[in-house]
Amino acid sequence: MDKPNIVITRKIAQPAIEQLRAIGNLTIWPKRIPPSSETLLKMVTECAALLCLLTDRIDEDLLVAAPHLRVVSTMSVGYEHIDIESCRKRGIHVGHTPGILTETTADFTIALILSVARRIPEAADFARSGEWQTWEPELLLGQDLGESTIGIVGLGRVGQAVARRAFAFGSRLLYHDTNRDIKTEEDLKIKAVPLDELLIQSDIVTLHVPLTETTHHLIGSSQLEMMKPTAILINTSRGSVVHIAALLQALQEGKITAAGLDVTDPEPLPHNHPLYQLPNCLITPHIASAGATTRTKMALMAVDNLLAGLEGRPLPHPVI
Repeated sequence: MDKPNIVITRKIAQPAIEQLRAIGNLTIWPKRIPPSSETLLKMVTECAALLCLLTDRIDEDLLVAAPHLRVVSTMSVGYEHIDIESCRKRGIHVGHTPGILTETTADFTIALILSVARRIPEAADFARSGEWQTWEPELLLGQDLGESTIGIVGLGRVGQAVARRAFAFGSRLLYHDTNRDIKTEEDLKIKAVPLDELLIQSDIVTLHVPLTETTHHLIGSSQLEMMKPTAILINTSRGSVVHIAALLQALQEGKITAAGLDVTDPEPLPHNHPLYQLPNCLITPHIASAGATTRTKMALMAVDNLLAGLEGRPLPHPVI
């Protein structure tokens, strides 16, 4: 039998590539920048399976251009870049990679919180610039996590993992979610509150919600106004959860003290965006899940979904 044609939209972990190479004819986009929509349309004309990323738009035009497509496997938890209904109508299976990112993303969230709260990037720049001349009792004072109230917006897998880590620091914990989690409340002494109350009380607000119509621009001008002028905002969820222009204004006007963003809107944020010029805003390039082991596991999960779809088996991690 002829091997199926498989398109991979970026270079991924070698063990995953080798697993697919053994069963299919691979077309792998080799560049750092994702293929354009026009290029991707040409790549998929003969493919039976597509392994994509969040940066690839899997829409009606692509599905029309790929009449042999049987499975789309995205190496991501989110799948808002995929037209799920159009895939469903065509009987195309769609898989994603949930769960595997939880611990790595929580680790990075705490790293981002500590970096911003303790002003680590500012301190490194200060030392590098030659301004460090002596020990000073009030130099680059930051926030102590053990003395802080941390508000977690979204107590799903990642939110819970962040709560466990913050609990170990001795922080007072609040959370807001559409569903109560009584066991986690008891285990971590974390209190469920309305969003407004969380914003008003928290020294650090960290966002862990999916991107939906409800959470789009969940944090805008009015929400930032509620926060303490000494508060920190952290986002490792989706960029559009925060209204970027409102955040810029809040930081410039001292309505909050600092922010740490691993995701932005748009993404990537243009290199000349004024947020980069603010010493109280730390921006990283969407690397919360960028642990080497985790990224390999993600790739292998995506391969498992793809192989199941090709073989007509239920996907182990299905969207549909």
